[in-house]
Amino acid sequence: MTEGDLKLGRVGKTARVLIAVLGIVLLINGSVRATDDAWPFGPMSQYAGWIADDASVTFTRVSAQTDAGTTVDVPLNIEGAGVARAEIEARTGEIEKDPSLLQQVADGWKKKHPDQPQYVKLELIRDTTQLVKGRVVGPPTPEVLATWQVRR
Repeated sequence: MTEGDLKLGRVGKTARVLIAVLGIVLLINGSVRATDDAWPFGPMSQYAGWIADDASVTFTRVSAQTDAGTTVDVPLNIEGAGVARAEIEARTGEIEKDPSLLQQVADGWKKKHPDQPQYVKLELIRDTTQLVKGRVVGPPTPEVLATWQVRR
């Protein structure tokens, strides 16, 4: 220690440790229970990737026609249709080969939301967004990968 250096006292050390512990607790909670909207304490998956400035970004979704005559994007989470987006994305190739796998989405929605309009037709769609110099160029381009007429 040189002349002029200050020694950190007990209160300063305690405050720094408590702040570090609080930050770690918030990160763990965000990773387990929150969504990306809880930034910067959301799931660590939000930091998992990097996209080049001139690239295509794809997003997989499921669109549904309902018995009320509307078209909606299916909420791909446990509370929505009982199927997480990650499950759909992981099985995209299988669903393309066997669209009947989408029946699980309709069944999950019906079980969780019997009082809501029900799905009569489902489409697995891949939206592609083009980036140029890190900026979105135009609207996403949708590509229907699979279609399934829901069994009642």
